[in-house]
Amino acid sequence: MDPEYVETVLDVVDLVPAGSVTTYGDVALVVGRLLGRGGPRVVGTALRDAGGAVAWWRVVRADGTPPQHKVAEALALLRAEGCPVRRGGRVDLGRARADLKVLVAGAETAREGASDGGPEKDLDAASGDRE
Repeated sequence: MDPEYVETVLDVVDLVPAGSVTTYGDVALVVGRLLGRGGPRVVGTALRDAGGAVAWWRVVRADGTPPQHKVAEALALLRAEGCPVRRGGRVDLGRARADLKVLVAGAETAREGASDGGPEKDLDAASGDRE
């Protein structure tokens, strides 16, 4: 997989605060705006391949369900963060969905203030260490 795409996905997911979630589609829209490629399935592949480098459990399907292969683990982590989970294991997206447009805009503003204002496409300045 394209390393630039994976890093951008990880940077976007890093912006989602504890107790909130986003969807694979939301991440794909933001990454698509930044890089001009990708989709929800590619986002899922990037997260899988990253091996837990970010809070992967904060990315759910459009219906609010976590990744099927890690449902129990994801729900436990989401509940521990105070994320609203409905009966049946679906996140209440109306209450928990992070506004990625606002988060990315804030990260870009922070990056521009911390740098020389160059036209970087990644969000590294806002995402913190993953090591």
